[in-house]
Amino acid sequence: MRLDSKIPSGPIADKWTNHKNTINVVAPANKRNIDIIVVGTGLAGGSASASLAEMGYNVKAFCYQDSPRRAHSIAAQGGINAAKNYQNDGDSIYRLFYDTVKGGDYRAREANVYRLAEVSVNIIDQCVAQGVPFARDYGGLLDNRSFGGVLVSRTFYARGQTGQQLLLGAYSAMNRQIAKGKITMYNRHEMVELVKVDGKARGIIARNLVTGKLERHSAHAVVIASGGYGNVFFLSTNAMGSNVTAAWKIHRNGAFFANPCYTQIHPTCVPRSGEHQSKLTLMSESLRNDGRIWVPKSKEDAELIRQKKLKPTEIKEEDRDYYLERRYPAFGNLVPRDVASRAAKERCDAGYGVNSTGEAVYLDFSSAIERYGREKALILGIDNPTEHKVNQLGEEVVSQKYGNLFQMYEQIVAENPYKTPMMIYPAVHYTMGGVWVDYNLMTTIPGCYCIGEANFSDHGANRLGASALMQGLADGYFVLPYTIGDYLADEIRTGPIPTDTKEFDQAEEKVQNTLLKLIEINGSKPVDYFHKRLGKIMWEYVGMARNKEGLEYAISEIKKIRNEFWNEVKIPGSLDEMNSELEKAGRVADFLELGELFAKDALERTESAGGHFREESQTPEGEALRNDKDFAFTSAWEYVGEPSEAILHKEELEFNDIELKQRSYK
Repeated sequence: MRLDSKIPSGPIADKWTNHKNTINVVAPANKRNIDIIVVGTGLAGGSASASLAEMGYNVKAFCYQDSPRRAHSIAAQGGINAAKNYQNDGDSIYRLFYDTVKGGDYRAREANVYRLAEVSVNIIDQCVAQGVPFARDYGGLLDNRSFGGVLVSRTFYARGQTGQQLLLGAYSAMNRQIAKGKITMYNRHEMVELVKVDGKARGIIARNLVTGKLERHSAHAVVIASGGYGNVFFLSTNAMGSNVTAAWKIHRNGAFFANPCYTQIHPTCVPRSGEHQSKLTLMSESLRNDGRIWVPKSKEDAELIRQKKLKPTEIKEEDRDYYLERRYPAFGNLVPRDVASRAAKERCDAGYGVNSTGEAVYLDFSSAIERYGREKALILGIDNPTEHKVNQLGEEVVSQKYGNLFQMYEQIVAENPYKTPMMIYPAVHYTMGGVWVDYNLMTTIPGCYCIGEANFSDHGANRLGASALMQGLADGYFVLPYTIGDYLADEIRTGPIPTDTKEFDQAEEKVQNTLLKLIEINGSKPVDYFHKRLGKIMWEYVGMARNKEGLEYAISEIKKIRNEFWNEVKIPGSLDEMNSELEKAGRVADFLELGELFAKDALERTESAGGHFREESQTPEGEALRNDKDFAFTSAWEYVGEPSEAILHKEELEFNDIELKQRSYK
């Protein structure tokens, strides 16, 4: 099958406008006769459900939580990017486009990224109109800040967690449509199979997670908005329920899975504390605006700190290695996430780590507290303030910016970050890989769309901070509502899709047999045993740095774990009831296939790019070394059975508006 990205012709600045002007639309009276299923109700799915219902379509929305308010988008802390140029610091649509392509190490589609930058300005207006309480400066204008990989301030944020406020905005829009009967909400339901009729997506099989019953749901189009697959590593910044099942089910039914090896490691997470954890705590990247990252210059000092014989506050300024500022003077602490994460790993691997396991670096706010304190003293007219007063005033300013994060850190670590530097370490966070989609966000299955983090994303090989929310809302509010009409215009005479057909019979039987098989294994090991083993292999051999030997070993081990899972997993309870272990088992079964494809993709791509770092491909200075001659393409994998047998299709990436060159943040 030949991949057709359906990227419009013409100048990049005109592509989206011209495309909207020429694609098919559905008349309002006809929209009332068309059903759309949306799987997932986070920022992408929630905004899409609300928008499609507002347009007049009949929407069935599915979430595995008890409410869309519980979607993992709620955990996004830092902010959302938009090319508003509020600070008059030179931002523009082109600069956001350029920063995103460069930040993604030139492995993104130019046309998609430009469209994303173009609609970003509308997102802010949409969310303000919904009542999202964005932070404002003293003049009443929306405030913003910088995130990693950029030289301008374009990240809009809300106190608390920005994702939470944006999700509440989308959820309120959904609720209006639920009240009108345009959205039918299916809480505590999980999609477990896609149903195709004559090659087109026509519905899903969903499992009611409360009763255990399988349900048939039909529609004229199916939209997958189920998030990323970071939990293939077991420990990540995602909630444990975050999974790949919906995306994987459509992959097994013919949707290509693209760039699975592109996974983002977030540099500012609370370090792991032990084997008991089920989740790692994310600290917002916004902290890097003011926090300075360092380790001791001497291994002896680092060892004494690890033994708790020396405090970080006792290390003199000249004995600290501010390694990001040293290596990347132009961007300093605000280098992109992949660069910052690898740099932290390099320092810790070299023996300079500062927690008991040697896997942490410091994020220090003492300089910011002093700077803000002196500035505040001047504003208040305090001459010659004492050191105590400066610290007091500075802490008040920092508290206004990051107080909730500091509170969270103190509750977890039991240290006051105003007085003692925070400890941070990289952790798996976001996945740039996902289901392959064309410019219209349609997968290789007609009528099946994929949006938000679930698709292979506009970001390339690495995502700029605060761009996840931007892509999710762009897809849901401003892209899909236009593009889906192009397909649905041919469906206005189709009529309701019946569910009593052989296609639905076969899909339901397939699911029932799989669930029954899982229950009947009755082995000796719980689901988490296999998930943890998979996660350990993924982190050690397919994590921040990869090599040929490690990847080959990972592939062989994952096959063994998968085989053992299908012979030894033990699931208590029955099919026809709430059974959280059965839920987990289905998701881990999918992770055990995805993990192998992930490693296979990483093995195939013998270059380094963004979040994918092959040790065999690096510059003399240890930076990622791309190979544009052989790897300037998107890897799109076709499912044909075992992951090892997946067929690679290449979508060649064309760069007409940005010059390909080695990234530099120096």
